[in-house]
Amino acid sequence: MEKLRNAVKGTDFILYFICILTSAFGCLMVYSATRNDAIKNGLLLDRECLVMVLAAAIGIVLCLIISFIDYNSIVRIWILVAGVCLALVGSLFIWGEAPADRPDARCWLPIIETGSLTVYFQPSELAKAGFLVTFAAHINAVRQEINSVNNILLLTIHAFIPIGLIIMTDDLGSAIVFAFMFMGMMFMAGLRLRYFAIAVGAVLAATPLLWTKFLSSFHRQRILAIYYPQALSESVYEARIYQQQRAVNAIGSGGFFGDGLFKGTYTQSPSGIPVNESDMVFSVVGEELGFLGGFLLLAVLTLICVRIMITGRKSATLTGSIICYGTAFMIASQVVMNIGMCLKLLPCIGITLPFISAGGSANLCIYLAIGLVMSVYRYNRQTGVSNFRFDGIATPFD
Repeated sequence: MEKLRNAVKGTDFILYFICILTSAFGCLMVYSATRNDAIKNGLLLDRECLVMVLAAAIGIVLCLIISFIDYNSIVRIWILVAGVCLALVGSLFIWGEAPADRPDARCWLPIIETGSLTVYFQPSELAKAGFLVTFAAHINAVRQEINSVNNILLLTIHAFIPIGLIIMTDDLGSAIVFAFMFMGMMFMAGLRLRYFAIAVGAVLAATPLLWTKFLSSFHRQRILAIYYPQALSESVYEARIYQQQRAVNAIGSGGFFGDGLFKGTYTQSPSGIPVNESDMVFSVVGEELGFLGGFLLLAVLTLICVRIMITGRKSATLTGSIICYGTAFMIASQVVMNIGMCLKLLPCIGITLPFISAGGSANLCIYLAIGLVMSVYRYNRQTGVSNFRFDGIATPFD
């Protein structure tokens, strides 16, 4: 009974329930975005919404299970974690599939094929959780000399292996998230600021090469559509900006309080906003729940990140701290990029809004990261002393 009580006390229920409620809200927004398709097909839930609900439910259970496993034990098998993640990402070059409009983006792995139903998995989402483990282990191994040039180079190579592989599958959004995780974890581990300045200078110097050799014409056009539309023909500009412009129009039409749940003109229109159940889901929030709904959602996502950072700050081990900081940077970077896309402030590169966007892989794997954070919380929690006694102490009353 005492062990059960301590186990319950050691669970970070605040973070756990905030994440669950946020996922429930996300399912509601995805339902709103897909309800017309579901009604048209005589279904209670559209496939996208059903997959999201099931994936989130499985993730929530796995999260709690992982929270009972000492994160140090998981970190000790980092080689196995790295091997599984790299094997899955590497398998995309053999079995990976891409959407019809983006044949170069081979980001999805078919795992179940039964007749007309195919279930896909996006390995880059699992690789994010795996990277938290492997990179935390690497940083901990060199913690005393993290500012040595050799260690910085090795850590950079470590990070750029998954980043490079993911770029090769044309999943630029996930690659950028990895880059932010890498920089955030290095910063919190104590890397000196001058190295970040050198890195920024190197990126700026390499910009022409990155622009011409590494970015596809599709990505270049999307960047130009936001920052230099004059460089594009009118037809190309309209094609590349259409999705974001419709999202901005929807958010603007919502005003302060929104048009009401299931009442958004753009959201409920068959020709509304492309992919508004996933990449553009914030447009659903903005149109139907208004500025107030969008602000409250952003506040909750910020609260999740702050809670994770606090757990990292209180961790007694560097690996625990780095896992938490990496998770917070992962969530925060995706929030900024996704909302920036929807507000037409950043190029559209295909990135989901954590806990809110549709997608089985994203909604399941983010709970793996949350489970690691909850494990850090549990195994760094100070518990009260039980069965305390002194032996061999001499007193004047003996």
